[in-house]
Amino acid sequence: METAIGIFDSRERAEQAVKTLVEQHVPQESIIFLTRSESEAMSFGKDLGQYVGGFMGGAVGVTAGCVGAALALIPGFGQVFALGVGGAALLGFLGSRAGSALGEQISHDPAKPSPTSTDKAAGEAEHLLEVLKSGRSVVLVQSEFHEVLGSASAVLDRLGLGIQPATASKPQVSSRDVGGVTVLNLRGKIAFGAGNTLLREAISALLAEGGTKVVLNLKEVNFIDSSGIGELVRSHMAIRKHGGELRLAELSPMVNDLLIATSLNKVFTIDRDEATAVRSFTFTGASASGS
Repeated sequence: METAIGIFDSRERAEQAVKTLVEQHVPQESIIFLTRSESEAMSFGKDLGQYVGGFMGGAVGVTAGCVGAALALIPGFGQVFALGVGGAALLGFLGSRAGSALGEQISHDPAKPSPTSTDKAAGEAEHLLEVLKSGRSVVLVQSEFHEVLGSASAVLDRLGLGIQPATASKPQVSSRDVGGVTVLNLRGKIAFGAGNTLLREAISALLAEGGTKVVLNLKEVNFIDSSGIGELVRSHMAIRKHGGELRLAELSPMVNDLLIATSLNKVFTIDRDEATAVRSFTFTGASASGS
């Protein structure tokens, strides 16, 4: 299962992205829209419901069938709305993970298809709460099919926040051990069908070998698309689930600008240079052993 993540600073562009995804035959059950704005969620759902003939199922706070806005109260965060098939389950997962029930009961339509890999989508959404705090909206697309993710990535890259370079070099990944910390040097692009696959394979191999202290050196990365963003979030989540930590270091100007523009700099732990990132693991280990 692969993920593409689009981040938007306006309702209009997010709405256009979802409409375009549907036009490109991206399955509706693969699409989830996240926002913190109740008015945006209600208006978004009504418009899209009319456009795609009931894409948004269920209702909260409005006439049944008008909008599928699922509301969760997450401690320490507040209200989050999700639109789309699987939105209610996703927010229920986030709420239970945070130790709280849903703020409102979500109507259930048995005729609607069940979402695919809801736990995975919820885990990635959990890492995007800081992005939502910044007033952004997020569209997630998950699919097992290469063609579907290719179409989704193209749409999200064109309409979402991001920086498109004139050229992007062939992706490469190399690994080395620095005092028990694995440093992955990424070069070129982290994008659909190329760098995102290399990154996923590298992280999976590390976790299989028990490596959970990881630094991604992004000095020579010159392009990240929506699939690459999804893979970075997935890597962060996978390493954390194994009790480890992922740190980003030596961001190229392009990566730095992208993370700031999308507010993802609030999601990842970022160090100015590789040496600082490596030392942080040593310091953490020493503190833990001394406690």
